[in-house]
Amino acid sequence: MPDLHAQSERVERVEVALVGGGPAGAALAARLARAGRDVVVLERAPSWRWRAGGVFCSPAAVSALRGVGLGEDDLARLARPIRAMRVETLAGTSFRLTYGADAGGPPAVGLDRSELDPCLLALAAAAGADIRVGWTATALDLAARRVTVASPTGPATLQADVIVGADGLRSVVARAAGVARAARLAPRLGLTYHLADPGMATDREARMRLLDDGYVGIAPVPGDRVNVGIVLGPSWHAAVARDGARAVVDRIVASISPGADDPARWRDGTPTDAVAGAWPIGHRVTRRAGRGWMLVGDAAGFLDPFTGEGLHRALVSAELAAAAITAGGRGVRGIGGAEARARRRDRAFAAYDRTMTRRFLAKDAVSWLVQAFLARPALFEYAARRVADRETVRATMGLVMGDLIPAGRALDPRYLAALLAP
Repeated sequence: MPDLHAQSERVERVEVALVGGGPAGAALAARLARAGRDVVVLERAPSWRWRAGGVFCSPAAVSALRGVGLGEDDLARLARPIRAMRVETLAGTSFRLTYGADAGGPPAVGLDRSELDPCLLALAAAAGADIRVGWTATALDLAARRVTVASPTGPATLQADVIVGADGLRSVVARAAGVARAARLAPRLGLTYHLADPGMATDREARMRLLDDGYVGIAPVPGDRVNVGIVLGPSWHAAVARDGARAVVDRIVASISPGADDPARWRDGTPTDAVAGAWPIGHRVTRRAGRGWMLVGDAAGFLDPFTGEGLHRALVSAELAAAAITAGGRGVRGIGGAEARARRRDRAFAAYDRTMTRRFLAKDAVSWLVQAFLARPALFEYAARRVADRETVRATMGLVMGDLIPAGRALDPRYLAALLAP
């Protein structure tokens, strides 16, 4: 008779246990599988559902998606070209950020996440990754490199050489590593959903409209829809708790006036999914990697969606993490081989953390600068009027926001002088 207790205690060995199957996790899994690594993706959702996430991205993110392996047919299906993002202040000032498209570059896009996310997971599976949907990480022992999971058939344990957290803002891997910290901003609530807009013009611009203690972004996406993404500061939280998210977003959407090329008929469109929320929407980590573990995507830190390109950063982190895991897995075999590989992995993972810091340090500084302006509406209005009037300043800002040129350009004293001079 089989020993059922022994079977229940069986531990599965894997090379890489990747917690989270969003874009960062799927992209990393695809890269690792192509490099011949044994990777298991643990995605808690049994099937795709709309969750709070970005849909508007610059050409840099599109290029990164191509780098993961998405083809032109895939991109044509899941990405809608957007020629500009129009930023609108409370006082009525507006300016357009084209992300280089007005100079002949490719346009920004609005993504259909219901197509993108499953497509990336399918890409990883085709490369050889083991995708396990409906598997939830319930406990982690990073020192022992063990992941306890609840699977559709019951509890299970994975013993991994490397554990990767690609599990978003409230990463269980980041918490297990003791590196998760609150963002240094007042808690903000994110609410997002889609509205049908069957009469949408093919060349519609996106809009970013400031609110009192918040903002709302409207981005066209495939399927004759617009994505509505709203970020609300503390002054809104009581209203959301009292009236509910749907009532609050309905009031905000109804208050948005038509724009230059947007008759705003989408305001009367039928919601195509439930309002998804995220609170708080920002978090930080003290480091992104340690002995036998690392963080990618939003799990590795996220400040605010206003400056955009969370998807691009997620895909960059996946590329760098794949290189670190692959490099760290090399080493001599035989006596002392395990210790040599561990030392090599430690160096590679530390280099990953440093590289991510260097890569996005200036962009993070720009994001903090924008947050400082957003917190002072009069100051933001002053800057917005000058951006609207100064073509070179505006073009540079769009390229920086889209991760198309080094973000340090926006911190150059000459640029700041050109932006803020009367």
